[in-house]
Amino acid sequence: MPPSRRSLLALSLATPAAAQEGPVGIIVPFTPGTGPDLLARLVAPVLQAALGQPVVVDSRPGASGNIGTQAAARAAPDGRTLLLQANTFVMNPSLFRQVPYDPVASFAPIIRLSLGELVLAVNPDVAARSAAEFAGLARRGGLDYASPGIGTPQHLAMALFAVEAGATLDHIPYRGSAPAIQDLLGRRVAAMVLPVHTALPLAADGRIRLLAVGSPQRSPAAPAVPTMAESGLPGAEVDLWYGLLGPAGLPATLIARLNAVLGDWLRQPATQGALAAQGMTPAGGTPEEFAAVIARDLARWAEVIRRANISAE
Repeated sequence: MPPSRRSLLALSLATPAAAQEGPVGIIVPFTPGTGPDLLARLVAPVLQAALGQPVVVDSRPGASGNIGTQAAARAAPDGRTLLLQANTFVMNPSLFRQVPYDPVASFAPIIRLSLGELVLAVNPDVAARSAAEFAGLARRGGLDYASPGIGTPQHLAMALFAVEAGATLDHIPYRGSAPAIQDLLGRRVAAMVLPVHTALPLAADGRIRLLAVGSPQRSPAAPAVPTMAESGLPGAEVDLWYGLLGPAGLPATLIARLNAVLGDWLRQPATQGALAAQGMTPAGGTPEEFAAVIARDLARWAEVIRRANISAE
């Protein structure tokens, strides 16, 4: 007789503890309403249906994501605890003197779920009509930019731009995106990196100007906006990514099963529509490919942070 759905999780794991009944928790180390939280709430029912186990979203924000990430790193690798992370996960080790996890050694990558496209935007008073022109202005000095805070992906994206452009830009950190965007719209700051889906309605009525997207290809949502590479700054490419991981030692059978279930889900048109509504596109790929992205970005952002002399402390 084939196993019931409820027994699939137990069959996938090697440890006796995993055979106990109980919920699977997806730790989200950021506040409710953020991209990782929204994504976890899309993923949870998919995994619940596939595993026959209750799957709950466990919000544990704080310390730039380090609190929830530490909890996931210390969890038993029995399949009861998963982690939905953003690429801040690989930035924090270079921003803080010490973080309570190792992005490579502490986790078992399962799948990179989605990408969030970013765009460089300026207020209409800035003379630049392209990223190359903005880089030229920045080399003369006197330009500033807003971000939602020190060490955020938007901050580091602009720091990377400045490094690649050989320019100096004054960083003005805010407490969150809303006040930063308000000052961009009020023409009190020159520039900001924004998610594409946030920037588009602001650009449509002329309140900001979009110069270049950070993704390798043009955004389907903004096909008229060139890439950084097309603007002569290929090293300034950057986007957001979100992925699912487990504690190190998670059994390979479970990793393979979760990867297959979520890979199939990402290919469904309904999923793609739900992600697009949040300004995301599906990623997918194997656990090994996700591990390679983590290792690559860990090294890349360490170099950017070192060259830009950035610290979150």
